[in-house]
Amino acid sequence: MVSRSTDDYEAMAMAGCVALSEPAFWAGYDRSSAAVFYDYFDHITKFEPARAADYGIKHYAWLCLNPKEGEDPELLREVLAFIPEFLERPNAVGIGEIGLNRVTKLEMDGFIAHVELAMQHNQLILIHTPHLEDKYKGTLRIVEALKSDSRVDPTRVLIDHAEEHTIGMIRDAGFWTGLTLYPQTKMAMDRAVDIVEQYGTERLCVNSACDWGPSVPLAVPQFRMAMRRRGHADELIEQITFKNPAAFLGQSPKFNLA
Repeated sequence: MVSRSTDDYEAMAMAGCVALSEPAFWAGYDRSSAAVFYDYFDHITKFEPARAADYGIKHYAWLCLNPKEGEDPELLREVLAFIPEFLERPNAVGIGEIGLNRVTKLEMDGFIAHVELAMQHNQLILIHTPHLEDKYKGTLRIVEALKSDSRVDPTRVLIDHAEEHTIGMIRDAGFWTGLTLYPQTKMAMDRAVDIVEQYGTERLCVNSACDWGPSVPLAVPQFRMAMRRRGHADELIEQITFKNPAAFLGQSPKFNLA
């Protein structure tokens, strides 16, 4: 939401959105120093919750050095050092979105370091999986790494940007799965409905990717409409768009819709 206008908050509120979670993400450019990340974390844990509250929306944040900027070990070390400070903020629900971008060794080192931080502080984990041809390879590496750590409870991990060729391995390993709705990349609306019809709603969430590129803040309400057009019952639609994300995020003691 750091890249969105207040008009987007108003439109989401009018469409029935009551809460959102904002992952730490790539800003469209590589940030120059750890100090920039410090200010960014401060923004998503102080300013954005206040901005969302003006429209009756609860704002929750994830914290990390995202994988696209994970090739600098010194930057990683500096950012990881102050993340625990922000985990104390009232809207911080976990570590994310961590994962892999180009599936390199340094990215993998950074991923493991973030998982270690999450384990130390008993945090939920939100995971980014690579795009296009690296999707399957990267997702497999992520799943294998998490399964090899006996401390990781798969029900406290959501692996996002899943597609038809990766959702099976994610679900079979017991993790939550995210389908990211995007107008040009990731997943179109009807394709997401197809996946729900094939795989069901267990441990499955849909989300709208809102950033500095072409993106749709109202993608989740639009998905609800697409489900209705396919003839799906309101109860099933409510399960996947409200009850499922509330169940996953509700594992954090800070998440509260009351």
